[in-house]
Amino acid sequence: MADTAPPLPREKRRTRRKQAEEPAPPPGPALAAPHRLTLGQRLKRDRVMLLLTLPGLLYFIVFHYVPLLGYVVAFQDYQPYLGYMHSVWVGFANFSAAFSEPAFWSATFNTLEIALVQLVFFFPVPIALALLLNSIASDRIRRFVQSVVYLPHFIGWVIIVSIFQQILGGAGVLPDVLGGMGLPRYDMMSDPDAFPWLLTLQVAWKDAGWGTIIILAALLNIDRQQYEAAAIDGAGPRRRLWHVTLPGIAPVLILLLILNLGQILSVGFEQILLQRDAVGPDAGEVLDTYVYYHGIKDNDWGVAAAVGLVKAVIGTALVLGANKFAHRLGHEGVYRGADR
Repeated sequence: MADTAPPLPREKRRTRRKQAEEPAPPPGPALAAPHRLTLGQRLKRDRVMLLLTLPGLLYFIVFHYVPLLGYVVAFQDYQPYLGYMHSVWVGFANFSAAFSEPAFWSATFNTLEIALVQLVFFFPVPIALALLLNSIASDRIRRFVQSVVYLPHFIGWVIIVSIFQQILGGAGVLPDVLGGMGLPRYDMMSDPDAFPWLLTLQVAWKDAGWGTIIILAALLNIDRQQYEAAAIDGAGPRRRLWHVTLPGIAPVLILLLILNLGQILSVGFEQILLQRDAVGPDAGEVLDTYVYYHGIKDNDWGVAAAVGLVKAVIGTALVLGANKFAHRLGHEGVYRGADR
């Protein structure tokens, strides 16, 4: 026989019957929307953080945003003794003069060539170096190697160019070794065809170690349990690198790539100026040196400012376009879009 539940006591049956007969209480008021703070309240709440960011904000305002007003020179026949207010307004004549000059297009081509070589061959170097440093088991050895490789970042370009001159120059170590082996002596420092590769080699030696700092910080933020889970699933070192490490640092790499695209037309003024005469203007002239020689030495301030404004507009467009493309791929990029 099926088990039957024992009957409830009489008092409990009355209570349940009374609760069933009572009408349901009216629904309460809907939850009030959270109160939005006013601008003054938010400023008062975050006053400490705002004070901490004030020095950096003042730096950018004084040294980056206020100088933007000087681009008015690009539309004037600027004369320093007349100033901004009294120089003749010429409209887009400075842009037309720059675009009609073959030296401008030669400098533009050289700039793009050097920038693309550095983007393709230098950008992966800090990534590979950071991955190698991260694979070292000993913390002491890793810190020592990291300190050694980023020390060249603090050496000036004058010293670095001198070091390369002593190694790769006409009277350097490499030509002497080639001559001693019976091979033709090769002076890389004065070879126009090798100039983009020489600049990339110098930049890699100087800044590769410094660029690993951000990537190493991104590697430390990857959850170690992901590596353990991948190893349990049978993933080897290569698969863990491809499926765990690279996706973990992908947002940082995309951010660095976008910022590098914004500076693609600025390829190192001091570095190139020190070596421009050795290879000649046809190979060593870039937009930065073009602006220097036209604006400072030739006193053609309007054309120089026009070229600088073109650089700024192209750099801004590249950053905005690359950031939008990063949003399409599902990454945050430099800043969040309005639809994110």
